[in-house]
Amino acid sequence: MPAERSGLGRRQFVKAAVAAGGAAALSACLEQTAEPVPTGVEDPGAVPDRQHAWNDRIRTDDHGNVQLPRHQVFLYLTLDRTGSPTEADRATVESALSTLDRAYERSNDGLIYSVGYSPAYFERFDASLPESVDLPPPRRLSPFEDPAFDTQDALLHLASDRADVVLEADRALRGERDRANGVAVETPLTDVFSVADRRTGFVGEGLPAEKQDVDGIPDSKPVPEAAPLFMGFEAGFRGNQATEDYVTIESGPFAGGTTKHVSRLRQRLDDWYGEQNFPQRVAELFSPVHAEDGLVEGIGENLGSDSGLTPAIIENVREHAGEFGRVGHAQKAARANRDSDGNVRLLRRHCESTDGDVAALHFPSLQRGITAFEEVRQSMNGADLTDEPAIRQRVNNGILEYIFTTHRGNFLVPPRRHRALPDAHPA
Repeated sequence: MPAERSGLGRRQFVKAAVAAGGAAALSACLEQTAEPVPTGVEDPGAVPDRQHAWNDRIRTDDHGNVQLPRHQVFLYLTLDRTGSPTEADRATVESALSTLDRAYERSNDGLIYSVGYSPAYFERFDASLPESVDLPPPRRLSPFEDPAFDTQDALLHLASDRADVVLEADRALRGERDRANGVAVETPLTDVFSVADRRTGFVGEGLPAEKQDVDGIPDSKPVPEAAPLFMGFEAGFRGNQATEDYVTIESGPFAGGTTKHVSRLRQRLDDWYGEQNFPQRVAELFSPVHAEDGLVEGIGENLGSDSGLTPAIIENVREHAGEFGRVGHAQKAARANRDSDGNVRLLRRHCESTDGDVAALHFPSLQRGITAFEEVRQSMNGADLTDEPAIRQRVNNGILEYIFTTHRGNFLVPPRRHRALPDAHPA
């Protein structure tokens, strides 16, 4: 149904279409978009070897902060055979992915994507992964969570500013469309994979505000129009993100790849907006010093390219717990998110979700090894601060009171040369 007939705004309409998927959703979405989609490369071998190298292909804001593509799809895939894949299986996967490379420019106006493989996938092989790859199975990372573990063989992550692009690519990969942006689909991915789960996401100004009428967000519609995320603040500041070079595996057969942890976090923001005023939200997301000194205005755009966390704010978490009776999410996590040379360890690429009419956050994190993510998450838990009288495990302890981990998965995102069903020790 056209947006003007349904009463939906265009942005909300196309986001809803991505979540729905299917032929009808794509057809309706195409009615809303008239601009041609830029095409890809004639030779897929010209695509950069690092699948996770997105930053020079997508938008940045006036401060140099990367603006992630607004519409995203996560396809969790299971290989349709026992044991290790065959060469024919690999040829099918490479053909399907090469179709995307030919069909869409690798950009936010076209399609950005990556495919990663789980520890469970690599158990299909007699050999173990090389020591240069830190990829343990997913596990509980706090005593107060009980997530489902995503142990499907692979995760294909699609992203674009164009809702029609992610919908079309998604359907082409699943064998439901014979052309992608005019390019013939010779072999769909579903010739060797089954889609175990399909999750959708969105991020960027206007989208969270337009889709806040879901379980987990107050009926008062408190999410600001300018906010890129449901919690109402900017995120992903350039100065607080690892570089793509830093998270790249440096040695071994998977050099040029990275590891990817993906969490799904359910959000319950009634108290976030109903009980906490603006300074209290700033204190719990950033730090009490941010609130006391008025460092954050509106959604935090005034912060520029850095969240404003100083070494003193990071190091004095315990003192702040005693002085202010609460601690900030960012200041806790930052304690473990710098190496000995001061480099940020994680590259976070999170987006919101309303799958199932529930407010949730998809949290992909890239790092050289999964252990780095686990260490930062342990620091974020703030369990070492709960001996302070005002700090409880989930109260006055950053944003833990408002987020609940429902899923965790770990994946190796290999370099492009090994993206099609790699061996544990590829040649």
